[in-house]
Amino acid sequence: MCVRGVTDLSGVALDIVTKVDEPRFRALLREHHFLGDVQPRGETMRYVAHVEGRWLALAMFSAAALQCAARDSWIGWERGGQFSRLHLVTNNSRFLILPGGPPNLGSRVLSLCARRLVRDWPLRFGHEILLMETFVEPSRHRGTVYRAANWLEVGRTRGFGRLGSGYAAHGRPKLVFLRPLCRNARRRLRTAHLDPDLHKGVPKMTLTAEQMRSLPDYFRQMDDPRRRQGRRHNLPSVLALAAAATVSGMRGYKEIAEWVQDQSQAVLAHFRPRFREGRYVPPSRTVIRDVLIRVCPDQFDAALRQWSEDHGGRDGALAIDGKTMRGAVDADGVQTHVMGIVGHDTGKPYAKKKSG
Repeated sequence: MCVRGVTDLSGVALDIVTKVDEPRFRALLREHHFLGDVQPRGETMRYVAHVEGRWLALAMFSAAALQCAARDSWIGWERGGQFSRLHLVTNNSRFLILPGGPPNLGSRVLSLCARRLVRDWPLRFGHEILLMETFVEPSRHRGTVYRAANWLEVGRTRGFGRLGSGYAAHGRPKLVFLRPLCRNARRRLRTAHLDPDLHKGVPKMTLTAEQMRSLPDYFRQMDDPRRRQGRRHNLPSVLALAAAATVSGMRGYKEIAEWVQDQSQAVLAHFRPRFREGRYVPPSRTVIRDVLIRVCPDQFDAALRQWSEDHGGRDGALAIDGKTMRGAVDADGVQTHVMGIVGHDTGKPYAKKKSG
């Protein structure tokens, strides 16, 4: 792995790591990076910098942090407004210069990554990437390589890390660095109406405090399929949190549970979940999944539709997206179609319609 003799950085090339080389990539992280390997989250790109096949450095970009006060303040997002736009931000979750690398290699590789991400991300994931972020442990590094590559230091984290079912203080705030990938990245990220080509997946909305407080009341008349013994979380709160996560853009039990766990005590208070030892305790992924697969779907749909009608505003237009469900055929041999509708002015999600 020795790379002595490399002095001309113009000859450094950057390639996407193939599945064949991925085991080697991860093994080098475990051997040389102080944080070791990491399980990728969300959309992920891995790069290797090399000269004539000799590996010099590794870089990995994956899902952005759900919440980061310094980053969110720099962009200018409203509270909770980032959840529908985080796919436009990527986190440099790992960066490693292999032993024996030449001087100034780090800034050179980061510059190459910035150029490649702008081109590679749309080809692989179907949308642009506007901003890179990373977190630097100040007790180990000062972020010199990021500054040399024109990254901006925008503040520090609050010294919290994910622990079990929530967040706990670890007392080690990290430096927050950002690197815009286009001149107007900040404006495009915080604009009231996101460019159509930047949208991803289903429509999303940001809930107000009033909407959060009202959600549990709409599920109080639903039948609870769980046994009375062992119930720790009330049904209306669990369903309200799951519904709020869904209309905020989360999909799947894992994303819904992560959204719930990431909410502050002030936000959780609106949903009135379990209160224990002076704090609100959000339901776990297992609890959320157990409730969602067992409740009556018709009752849940009716309750959520009524909430949507009562708290939605007036829309001058509706955005409609329809899909034909492959392999879903009813008893009459008619293929099933699903149509999703969202209000153009209010962002109000209307219940999905299913028809034969």
